[in-house]
Amino acid sequence: MDLLDNVISNDLKPPLADLLRPSTLEEVVGQVHLLNDGAPFRKALTEGVLGSFILWGPPGSGKTTLALLISKYTDQHFVRFSAVTGGVKLVRAIVEDARRLQVNGTGTILFVDEIHRFNKAQQDAFLPHIENGTITLAGATTENPSFEINAPLLSRCSVYILKRLKESEILSILNRAVSHDCFRDMIPSGIQDGALERIAEIADGDGRRALNLLELLAGMASGKQITVEHVSKAVSSSPLCYDKSGEEHYNLISALHKSLRSSDVDASLYWLARMISSGENPLYIARRMIRFATEDIGMADPSALTVAMRAADSYRFLGSPEGDLALAEAACYLALAPKSNSVYTAWKKAVSAAQSGGSLPVPLHLRNAPTELMKQLDYGRGYQYAHSQSNGVVTHSNFPDEMDEMEFYRPSEFGRESAIALSMAEWRKIRNRARMDGGNS
Repeated sequence: MDLLDNVISNDLKPPLADLLRPSTLEEVVGQVHLLNDGAPFRKALTEGVLGSFILWGPPGSGKTTLALLISKYTDQHFVRFSAVTGGVKLVRAIVEDARRLQVNGTGTILFVDEIHRFNKAQQDAFLPHIENGTITLAGATTENPSFEINAPLLSRCSVYILKRLKESEILSILNRAVSHDCFRDMIPSGIQDGALERIAEIADGDGRRALNLLELLAGMASGKQITVEHVSKAVSSSPLCYDKSGEEHYNLISALHKSLRSSDVDASLYWLARMISSGENPLYIARRMIRFATEDIGMADPSALTVAMRAADSYRFLGSPEGDLALAEAACYLALAPKSNSVYTAWKKAVSAAQSGGSLPVPLHLRNAPTELMKQLDYGRGYQYAHSQSNGVVTHSNFPDEMDEMEFYRPSEFGRESAIALSMAEWRKIRNRARMDGGNS
């Protein structure tokens, strides 16, 4: 047996998902945007110009199936490799074998499953061999290539996105499975109406999960009919697709944040429930709500920050599931509160001014003078104590002497900020009048 052929001696019957793997593109269920006549992927494959590429999609969407089918549509040597079990040493051996084949005019397609398992330094091992044509790389990943594949490698590959399968598509796969001879041998009594629909629902877009569950149920039924009750007993609930450190984590928190910003209380509750049901740390959600209260509500409703902080404290005290309700209440409050990003915008402007202006000295009139020497140096001279002014407004500048007065904070017309805007306008009006009347400047 060739060392490089990833062939496993298998005296046991293969899993149902492998046994029923499509043998032609026409048998593939779903991914019509890639496989329709004229679709870029199918056209490149049938015309032999596919080049190096990465298939990116959720588990059980057909990435491995499509990659394996490529071997039937090309005259190149096809090598299947898993980044989970193999390493750079094996890649080097595959490349050496590819060089020998290249001399005889045969190209090599190297299919790397779970390519994101290679760190970005290890991924560099592919670059020179793709560049000189020794191998054509076909990668498969569940993770966003923008984050998990290094830029030089990604720039040399086309990325094809696979979508999660619809329930109707999974049901089609299951119907094909139960009509297969191997399944009829396992379950001569067949399957109860509604059981396949329940499996398709539980699978949550994952074709492999659906077939594995069907095979599990066949074993549990011991030759008897598979019923809806069997399905419910085998799986009490459907786990949601989620990775607390991957792209879906950021997708869901982004959806929650933007639903809150849009004042859509129902969508906000939905995304909150999705995250908590998927196993996200509720305190992470609470921290993001606190950030939202300052970034997107700010002075339009300063109480929003208090509500968000109290929700975080309540969750720390109660835990789940009781504390989840505090987060739900905060989500409702934040969604329904008036919105303003004026503080957020003002802070960015202030930081930019502080960083670009350098270490401008504090004006003498704003400095304290705790010693006699400092008084002699005019520290504090000219400072106006606001409480001693008849209108509470000082006329001197509070910016560095070398810097013009700047206007960072501009309140919106929403919520409490509408009153704040009037108050600020009145303050400027009184100060300007006082300056014109001969106040200190």
